[in-house]
Amino acid sequence: MKLLITGGAGFIGSNFIHYMLAEHPDIQIVNFDALTYAGNLENLGPVERNPHYTFVKGDITVEADVTAVFKAHVMDAVVHFAAESHVDRSLHLGPEAFIRTNILGTQRLLDAVRAHRVRRFVHVSTDEVYGSLESEGRFMETSPIQPNNPYAATKAGSDFMVRAAHRSHGLDAVITRCSNNFGPYQFPEKLIPLMIANALENKPLPVYGDGRQVRDWIYVRDHCRGIDCVLRQGKAGEVYNIGGMHDVPNLEVVRLILKLLDKPSSLIQHVTDRPGHDRRYAIDSTKIETELGWRRQFDFETALKVTVDWYLQNRAWWERIRSGEYQKYYAAMYGNR
Repeated sequence: MKLLITGGAGFIGSNFIHYMLAEHPDIQIVNFDALTYAGNLENLGPVERNPHYTFVKGDITVEADVTAVFKAHVMDAVVHFAAESHVDRSLHLGPEAFIRTNILGTQRLLDAVRAHRVRRFVHVSTDEVYGSLESEGRFMETSPIQPNNPYAATKAGSDFMVRAAHRSHGLDAVITRCSNNFGPYQFPEKLIPLMIANALENKPLPVYGDGRQVRDWIYVRDHCRGIDCVLRQGKAGEVYNIGGMHDVPNLEVVRLILKLLDKPSSLIQHVTDRPGHDRRYAIDSTKIETELGWRRQFDFETALKVTVDWYLQNRAWWERIRSGEYQKYYAAMYGNR
């Protein structure tokens, strides 16, 4: 199988590439990434010389870039990770980049997949399109789409474009919606890596509002296994939720991180809550479990310890990101090619 992975230099995309190359020796992967602020080729250092892996720099919103990569490589499937994904940026820097990348970029890919007769399109989405839950219940694939922030709204828009391509043109497309991921290579403005890095530097750990917002956490490798299941076995036109079945308040996650690092709780600093902050997310994964046989392998506490250990052992990686030095990696490795 030959895959085009969009956004493969990001957190989940790079973990997926590592997973697929390790689990499927016959696979060929083309990583198509624009290398925006969250795209880091250092994430893929261990595989960059793998003969089954190719990197192509390109922007999914630029028609010429998309056309060029599809002409240069004959694909069996596309797994679409590329997205603007940070809620705070959508709120404070404006939604334009999110609209362009998440909606227009997805449509560019759908057009190319149809034009080049690619067999399957896997769209990696988020549980945030469902909005917020009350104190009970879980999101199911049939839950209403009710996004509450610009990021989630644009992801919902991209989901609808994928659905429309399947219904209108018969495209073999499937959608996955996952809960909060954590693990190696996560950009350190997200909750868990941010708290780990700040704690290690003895800086305040900013917690929105009362910190009681509940999230369902899944270790990124479990998510990657779920996407692989959907890629190979999922039914065209279907949506599959992938969750960790572990809903916990943000404040509890922060306290667990401090405990693992032997840091004081006095580092916690409550800050003004962000606008439209969803109170609770929780995923029901029954469909993917019963239909495709996927099961979560990592419990939250074990995976969090593994993640904390990874950030301890790879301090230079996240320090370069926080300083901006990581952006020089592409220039050094690929600037003259």
